[in-house]
Amino acid sequence: MSAHRVEDALAAAAPVVAIDGASPVVPPPQARAEATTYGILAALSLSHLLNDLIQSLVPAMYPLLKSSFGLDFGQIGLITLTFQLTSSLLQPVVGFYTDKRPSPFSLTVGMTCSLLGIVLLANAWSYGALLVAAGLVGMGSSVFHPESSRMARAASGGRYGLAQSVFQVGGNTGQALGPLLAAFIVVPNGQHSVIWFSLAALAGIGVLAWVGTWYRARLAAAKRIAKAVVARQGLSHRRIAATIGILIVLIFSKFFYMASFSSYYTFYLIDRFHVSVQTSQLCLFVFLGSVATGTLVGGPVGDRIGRKAVIWGSILGVLPFTLALPYASLPVTVALTIPIGMILASAMPAILVYAQELLPGRVGLVSGLFFGFSFGMGGLGAAVLGEVADHTSIGFVYRLCAFLPAIGLLAAFLPRIRPSR
Repeated sequence: MSAHRVEDALAAAAPVVAIDGASPVVPPPQARAEATTYGILAALSLSHLLNDLIQSLVPAMYPLLKSSFGLDFGQIGLITLTFQLTSSLLQPVVGFYTDKRPSPFSLTVGMTCSLLGIVLLANAWSYGALLVAAGLVGMGSSVFHPESSRMARAASGGRYGLAQSVFQVGGNTGQALGPLLAAFIVVPNGQHSVIWFSLAALAGIGVLAWVGTWYRARLAAAKRIAKAVVARQGLSHRRIAATIGILIVLIFSKFFYMASFSSYYTFYLIDRFHVSVQTSQLCLFVFLGSVATGTLVGGPVGDRIGRKAVIWGSILGVLPFTLALPYASLPVTVALTIPIGMILASAMPAILVYAQELLPGRVGLVSGLFFGFSFGMGGLGAAVLGEVADHTSIGFVYRLCAFLPAIGLLAAFLPRIRPSR
C-alpha cells in the first residue's frame, strides 16, 4: 500500500464523536477495517509485554529481597515509590514533548534504560543500588508508554478502544508473567538469575526499532487525523478540566487498590494462609491474568456501548467482591481475585480513550498523564500501605482498601460521549 493510500485510509478512519447531544459523523466501516494495522498493534502489545515483564520483576522479588537485605515493609514500599514516581513524573513531560516532536525511535532508548536497570538489579550490592535499579526501570517506562500509546492510536483505524485494549493487554500479560517466571527462575536461583531477563529487554529493543521505522513513515497522517478531531469537539475548557479531574480521582481509587495486590498480596497470603512463596506467586499470577483479560475486554466493549458505561461498571461493580475478600478462605480468596482483576482492569482502556477524546491532538500528553498518574498512585499506594501494614497488620490493609472502589460513584458526573459505530 502506498504512503498516500495509507494516509487516506487513516483519515477516513478517524471517527467523530458526539458530546452532549451533538450529531456524530460516522466513518465508513470498511475504511476503518482496512486502516487498522494489526501487525503494528501486535508488535506494540508484544513490546508492552516485554517492558512490563521487566517492571513486574521488581515487586515479584520483594520476598527474596526482604530476606536478603533485611528490609521492612516501609523500605519495600520505598522501592516501589522510587520506581513508580520516576516513571509517573516523567511520563507527562515525555508525552508533552512528543506531541510537538514525535520521536519514533525514543522507545528503543526507553527499553535500553530498562535493560540497564535489570543488569543493576541482578548485581545490586546494597539497598541504595536497589533504589537506583528501580529508578532506571521507571525511566524506561516513562519513555515507553506515552509514545507507544500514540502509535497504537495511529494504527487503530478508528477503533481506539480495541487498539488500547490490545496494547494494554500486552502490559498486563507481562505483569502476570513476571511473578510466575520469578517463582520458577529467581526464587530458586537467587538474585543474580535476574540477568536472564535482559534477553527480554534486548528483544524489545529489536521489536521497537521495527515499529519506529513504520511510525516514522506515517507521522504526517497521524498529525492530519489529530487536527481533524480537534476541530469537532464541543465541551468548554472548564468542563473538560473538571472531567479530567474526575477521571484522575477514579484512577486513584483503581490503582491505590491495585497497589495492595502488586506489592503485598504475596505477603498477605503467606501471613494469613501460611502458603509458600511459590504458591503465593502463582496466586498473584491468577490475579494478574484476570487483569489482562479485563483489559482486553474493556476497550472493545467501550467502542460499542460507550466509555462512560464501562467506566461506571468497571470501578463501582467491583465493590461487592472487594468487601468480601478480606473475610474469605484461601480458595475463595483466589476465586474472588478473578472478578476483581477483570472488572477493575476493564476501566483503563475506556478511561484513556475517553480522555483522549476530551483532549484530541494531545494523545501523548493524555497518555503520559494517565499512565504516569496510575504508576504514581501505585507507588504512593505501596509506600502508604507498607507503613500501614508495619503499624497494624497486612490483613488490616485489605479490610481498609476494600472500600476504595466506592469512589467510583463519581462516574455519575462524567458527560456522555457517544462512541463511533
